[in-house]
Amino acid sequence: MVSPEGRPSLEGRRKGGIRGRLRLLPVLPSVLLLALFLLAPVAWSFYASFTDVALSGKAAREPSWLGLGNYARMFSEPGFPLALWLTVVFVGASAIVGQNVLGLALALLMARGNRLLSRMVGIAVVAAWVLPEIVAAFAAYAYFSRDGTLNQLLGVAGVQGADWLYSFPMAAVVLANIWRGTAFSMLVYRAALADVPGDILEAALVDGAGGRQRLLLITLPMIRNSIAGNLMLITLQTLAVFTLIWVMTTGGPAGASTTLPVLAYQEAFKFGDIGYGTAVASVLIVIGMVFGVFYVRLLGEAKR
Repeated sequence: MVSPEGRPSLEGRRKGGIRGRLRLLPVLPSVLLLALFLLAPVAWSFYASFTDVALSGKAAREPSWLGLGNYARMFSEPGFPLALWLTVVFVGASAIVGQNVLGLALALLMARGNRLLSRMVGIAVVAAWVLPEIVAAFAAYAYFSRDGTLNQLLGVAGVQGADWLYSFPMAAVVLANIWRGTAFSMLVYRAALADVPGDILEAALVDGAGGRQRLLLITLPMIRNSIAGNLMLITLQTLAVFTLIWVMTTGGPAGASTTLPVLAYQEAFKFGDIGYGTAVASVLIVIGMVFGVFYVRLLGEAKR
C-alpha cells in the first residue's frame, strides 16, 4: 500500500517487516546452533581470562575476579612475547609464503605440464592433506627425528645428519605444515587457473609476451580474488595449528617452538591455570579477527 505522497504506508511497511522476519525463520536454527556452540564458548573464554579459574583447588570451585591481571602477567613474562613471535614466524613462513607460493607453483605445473605428471603430483600432494592430522604429525615426527627417514637418506648420500627436532625445531614444524597443507592452496589455484580465459593468454602470446609477463600481468591479476580468499583461509587455519607442533616437539626445546596455541594448552591443562591459558587463547582469537578483517577488506578491494 502506498500513501498519497507516493511513500509506502504504515500498514505496507508493517507487512513488509513481517515478511522479512518470516524469511529469517529457516536460518534461525543455524543461528541458534552457532550461538550455542561457537559464540558461547568464545564468550566464556573471554570471561575466564579475567579470573583465576583453575583445573583444581579452590580456584576451580570459587574463581576470583582478577580484571586485567592475567594480561598484565602475560606481557611481563618472557614466554608470551617469544610465543607471539614464533606464531608470526610459523604463520608467515608455512602459510603465507610456503603453502601459498608452493600451491600456486604446483597448480601452474599441473595446468601446463604433462597430464600423467600432473596427476602424479596431484595425488602425492593431496595424500598428505587427506591424512588425519595426528597421523600426519607422527609421520612428520618419524621423518625429522634423530633416527628418522631424513637422516637415513642423508646417511646413504654420505652426509652427516642432525637432530632436527632439537637443533632446528621451528624449521621442522614449518616444513611439516607446508607438506601437510599445500594441497588446499593447490586445489584452490587449480580451479582459479581453469577459469582464466585461454584466448586472452593466446593473444598476449601473439603480442610477444613471455611466460613471466603473462603470469604477472594477466594470470595473477585475474585470480586475485582466489589469492585473497586462499590467504585468509590458510592463515586462519595455520594460526590454530596445535597437534602437529605438539606431537613433533611439544613446544620445545626450551620453548623454541612454542606458538600461542601450544602456550595456551600448556598453561591451561599442563599447569592447570585455566584463567591464564584462556587469556592467551583470547589474544589468539583477537589476532585471528584482525587477520580476518584485513583479508575481508582485501577481498573487497580485489572485487572492484
